[in-house]
Amino acid sequence: MDFDDSPEEAEYRAHVRRLLDQHAGELLHVAPGESVDPATHQAEFRATQRVLAEAGLVGITWAREHGGQGGTLVQQAIAAQEFARARIPTLINHIGLGMCGPTVIAHGSDDQKGRYLARLLRADDVWCQLFSEPASGSDLAALRTTAVRDGDDWVVNGQKVWTTLAHVADYGILLTRTDPERPKHAGLTMFVVDMHAPGVTVRPLRQMAGGAGFNEVFFDDVRIPDSERLGEPGEGWRVALTTLMNERVAIGGAGSDIGVPVESLAVHARDRLPALPGDRQVVARQAVGRAVVELLATRYTGYRRFTVLSQGGLPGPEASAGKLAGTAAARLAADAGVRLLGDEAVYAATADGDDTWQRTQAYLPGLAIAGGTDQVLRNILGERVLGLPPEPRLDKSAPFSGGSR
Repeated sequence: MDFDDSPEEAEYRAHVRRLLDQHAGELLHVAPGESVDPATHQAEFRATQRVLAEAGLVGITWAREHGGQGGTLVQQAIAAQEFARARIPTLINHIGLGMCGPTVIAHGSDDQKGRYLARLLRADDVWCQLFSEPASGSDLAALRTTAVRDGDDWVVNGQKVWTTLAHVADYGILLTRTDPERPKHAGLTMFVVDMHAPGVTVRPLRQMAGGAGFNEVFFDDVRIPDSERLGEPGEGWRVALTTLMNERVAIGGAGSDIGVPVESLAVHARDRLPALPGDRQVVARQAVGRAVVELLATRYTGYRRFTVLSQGGLPGPEASAGKLAGTAAARLAADAGVRLLGDEAVYAATADGDDTWQRTQAYLPGLAIAGGTDQVLRNILGERVLGLPPEPRLDKSAPFSGGSR
């Protein structure tokens, strides 16, 4: 496979660069080693996505009827790479673009699509995904948040946790249990929820990387109109799979490296290796070499995956493979980057105030869990790709009893 840009791709890359240069003064940029919190810079983050959306650089793969560009995943990958080159931070609505929007497109009503999608693309509304709970993370179908029908509304009670961007979100997609008498995968229903509705409480969670992007969310008698349901009652697991498959594609790189790009690791190694003692330098060289190989292999495999999906395929087990490989490679790179710091690795930041490598190393374990742990993804690949027999699963046929079996 030729990994260089085709003439059409090179033309598109030049087009993206021209637009980014043209609008540079309207976009948020971050300096090397800088971390900008979306919660304290919401206006700048939202304005940046709005400018990019109006330039046709957001929702590239979405159909034009939904406000997108009708483009390919390869074009989306090129745009992501150029955003990184221009030091534009991750878009504030990346959860909405990569997970919530595709779910609304696949399962929402025409009214929901009309009300939500255009505003999502422009970051007029920021979205979050409300899945995990304190007692149901990897075993998502064991969730306990309930939605009970009351006339034209559903009344929701329960708790979600590890919800990215809930503290800045306007809307979210919420997976609930609506029928405890059915097997746990069959008794779920998905809704769009207004994050500012009465009864919704958001509490940020401080992470070891220093930020508070994750949150716990409480629902106390929150009323959601039935018109905000996504899919039929009891079909929430099927709707959730749409979200999860798209989430794994998004986390799996979406066309750019997870964590710190391979080029940055190469520059870091060039600058730092000569200062290390001989024995530590040898170990660091080996760590950098392995990380570079894994990062490049993941990037190029991602190109092949995007090519297949751009030809009309839907996210499947390859999304699990991409996410599994991508986060593993990113962790190798972060570990190598910290090793290159030498004695400075024990400090919160380097002498010039750069904490890129320590921060990346600290947040990657959480990213590896998001969208399915490594163990869950290996099970998916073993069963659906290699054809290995699955373990017995009584919980898929027995009525839900309030927890996993």
